[in-house]
Amino acid sequence: MKASHSFLHLLWLFFFQIYASSDLPICKESDYHFEYTDCDVLGSRWRVAVPNKPDTCTGLPDPVKGTQCTFSCSEGEFLDMRSQECQKCSGGTYSLGTGVAFDEWDSMPAGFISHGMNMNIADIYTNCSNSTWIPKGDYIASNIDECTSTLSYAVSLKKAGTVSFEYFYPDNTIFFEFYVQNDQCESTDSEGRWMRTSEKDWTPHNLKLNRGNNVLYWRTTSFALVGSAVKPVLLRNIAISGVAYTSECFHCKPGTYSAKPGSAHCTPCPADSYSNKGATVCQQCEVDKYAEAGSGSCKRRPACTTSDYFYTHTPCDSKGQTQLMYKWIEPKICSEIVEGTVHNSTGGAVKLPASGQMETCPPCNPGFSVTNTSGCEPCPHGSYSNGTACAECPVGTEPVVGFEYKWWNKMPDNMRSSVYSREYSDSARSTGWEVAGEYIYTTQGDLDSDYMMLSLTVPGYRLPHSVAKDDERSELSRISFVFETQCTADCTLYFMAGYSERTNDMVEHWSGSTRKQSYSYLVKSNSTVSFTWGFQRTQAYSEVRQYSSDFAKMYTVQITNVVGGVASQCRHCALGSGSASECVPCPPAHYMVNGTGVCKSCPPNTFIRADQTVGEAACIHCGPNTHSNKAHSACVSDCRLDLQSTGGGEVLQYDFTPLANITSFQSSPRFTSKGLRYFHQFRVGLCGEEGREVAVCVDNVTESRKEVRGYACQSTVVPSEVRGQSVVSSQPFTIGDTLIGVTSDTSLDSIASLESSFITKSNLPDVIFYYRSSETTQACKKGRTTTIRLRCDPTVAGKDQITLPSKCSEGTCDGCSFHFLWRSLYACPLCTESHYREIVSACIQGIQRTTYVWQQPLQCTGGVSLPAQTVSACVTLDFWLKVGVSTGTVAAILLISISCYFWKRTRKLEYKYSKLMMTAGDKECELPAADSCAIMEGEDAEDDLIYLTKKSFFTKIKSFSRERSSDGFDSVPLKSSSGLEMEMS
Repeated sequence: MKASHSFLHLLWLFFFQIYASSDLPICKESDYHFEYTDCDVLGSRWRVAVPNKPDTCTGLPDPVKGTQCTFSCSEGEFLDMRSQECQKCSGGTYSLGTGVAFDEWDSMPAGFISHGMNMNIADIYTNCSNSTWIPKGDYIASNIDECTSTLSYAVSLKKAGTVSFEYFYPDNTIFFEFYVQNDQCESTDSEGRWMRTSEKDWTPHNLKLNRGNNVLYWRTTSFALVGSAVKPVLLRNIAISGVAYTSECFHCKPGTYSAKPGSAHCTPCPADSYSNKGATVCQQCEVDKYAEAGSGSCKRRPACTTSDYFYTHTPCDSKGQTQLMYKWIEPKICSEIVEGTVHNSTGGAVKLPASGQMETCPPCNPGFSVTNTSGCEPCPHGSYSNGTACAECPVGTEPVVGFEYKWWNKMPDNMRSSVYSREYSDSARSTGWEVAGEYIYTTQGDLDSDYMMLSLTVPGYRLPHSVAKDDERSELSRISFVFETQCTADCTLYFMAGYSERTNDMVEHWSGSTRKQSYSYLVKSNSTVSFTWGFQRTQAYSEVRQYSSDFAKMYTVQITNVVGGVASQCRHCALGSGSASECVPCPPAHYMVNGTGVCKSCPPNTFIRADQTVGEAACIHCGPNTHSNKAHSACVSDCRLDLQSTGGGEVLQYDFTPLANITSFQSSPRFTSKGLRYFHQFRVGLCGEEGREVAVCVDNVTESRKEVRGYACQSTVVPSEVRGQSVVSSQPFTIGDTLIGVTSDTSLDSIASLESSFITKSNLPDVIFYYRSSETTQACKKGRTTTIRLRCDPTVAGKDQITLPSKCSEGTCDGCSFHFLWRSLYACPLCTESHYREIVSACIQGIQRTTYVWQQPLQCTGGVSLPAQTVSACVTLDFWLKVGVSTGTVAAILLISISCYFWKRTRKLEYKYSKLMMTAGDKECELPAADSCAIMEGEDAEDDLIYLTKKSFFTKIKSFSRERSSDGFDSVPLKSSSGLEMEMS
């Protein structure tokens, strides 16, 4: 119904114009054009004439019934609206039929929208308004900063169609996604929207589109936090099919042509030719000018210089000779006849040196032998060669398999060179490195910003028979190379590794001129089978070559344990019992005696070096408080150890198992020049006891998802909502894959702990874990080291309180030595009996309690438990006071009684003695009779008769004090020998 109303409206306008414009001239064909009305529910539409300018003419053609809405023309055709029939495009033009194409990017085409936004959820202040896609003529380039840049295009399809485009995506530090949303804002599947990095050149991409409204999105986000320049994503040749119709053909852009009518696309002009817009044929450049393929104009040829040619060698002939050949760099753009320019100070063009000089062929590489035609072929398996003739390995030996290239007469079969252009170029040049006998070197590129690529690919790795197939062994393979660079600008040599050329990750890079030196890389995964060297003379783009003389040279390349490799030598191995010539690995904890093939046991608590299993030096003693694992391939700790306390006191026992799980922590936030916030994240697996997980750091930016494992590792993380991930992690590397030892000493095995940044006032020693990484870099030629200082802090009950040095906020001051302080309750020694004391309460109601409390400040954890309170019976002080008083009273009475008793006896003895002396005085020289005054046996018992009167005790004392004779003696009654009582005075 909508279409009917539109038709009536147009019809009304038609009659109104006839009425109102009767005096206007009759319209000519150039004054109007035809359009279709909207389709109705039946799929029908009307063709109406629409004036180019209103109120300028009259007499427009009447509306007629149009073609069906599903009608379309084929590629190379357009819909002629007058006849409503398909016509072929003329020469110099092209058509996609039901599609539109965008191949000119001098400006942003109509319908395309680009905008920048900040995807950092924690940063709302970064200005990304200028981070948009930028047209570059033949293509459009993405942003290269940390903002997210989106390019979008909305299109309505009358039928199902497709979208196709070409992209150049060389830098995996950028997220690049392409997706489509429909009317309901539903997007394409999450997996297919992420673009793969480009392997070498432009990569085509196609996607089906549904009928209806479609919004196309190209989105990039950069997370490159290193100093090297980011390479943008490039787009070109965007084509969309399924639109309503094409009523006209598009002119071929400059540098392209279409010779025949009905062309669906235009063909680029070949080199040394050009074309203008809408050309049907390309024009040849003049003799003194040149043009690259697809050029819209010609340039004047510069004078040839020594940088415009290179030299190489022909294959060796039957006489062992090779020819030195000089060749122009293709395509040749210089002239040998023009005068010199500013860049050629000699005043004239140079000529190509004469070729054909004969030289002696270099020998074959180790593991190869010379053929009858002076070529080189690999030695068969089980044999070896120094580059001349192959020889069988003796019994009891095995070949050391790999590849060693040190003579460069021809490019090895598993190596190839190429040119990787950052800018768009259709150059036919594909040789980036050339062989030169003793080395291989970089050739001159079309542009100084081009990458001269050299790739080595191997099928995989296999450990020798003499090496145990143990997953814990880290040295699966090792690649080493000797190189040199000489530069006058900001050149860079990159070394990359991965599982294919297009997914290689950068391992190391060298900037500027570097002296001849070697570098080794440890291969730890069987999927790492591709290695690439890339040399770039400068990052700045310029069409003028100024640094062609800058070069990189590779002298030797060696890789070990390669499947299908060759051998340059044989080594002794242990022999199995089943076959006299079959090599077997030595048992665990055994090394091979050099030159004998005999296995000998290593001393206790040692491990076998992965890169050396021959000789007693292969046995490495474990560090303090560590022990060898079952395979004797590494030293580990069970997180339990005993250490002497400071001052040589008691032995402190530690148990760090609560801290043994994988722990993550971050550095303080850092910011890029654009304001993007990022962190350095660390993951630590403290002890590494067998069966425990190791620390893993990942790269979730690239499709390879690189992982590194070890005791400690680092990665760079960016908080973001890109790709449905709250955190983007990149650039992982290990900072400790070998445990050296655990001790309280501040240095161990040439590793020093940063004590000045972790000052403590505690009398307890810090326990330090020492680690070393086997990965070497240009800055860390001896690898990286890590120390984790565990400090007892009873106030920290958490298990992740790890701090970085105050002077080095990234955990390291030099990029090679990392230091961390881990404060925790679980870093305290185990509690013993010396860590608590007892408190005895007073005796209350016959009960006494004994309570045990920890010594303060408490600096221990776990260990012995605090004893429970004890209760015992007791006697109170009042009871003992009563007992004391009673006992004292009894003792006093007893003492008085005894005193009286002995006093009485003493008085009797005095009396008898006195009486005896008196009697002796009356009768001189005559002693008294014995029975008259001596004390007879039993006399004491008879003395009681003196007191027959029954006087009381006190009366007797009184009488004693009173009854005295005139001579001063007491009157004492005595009993005579005859038994009669008498009283004497």
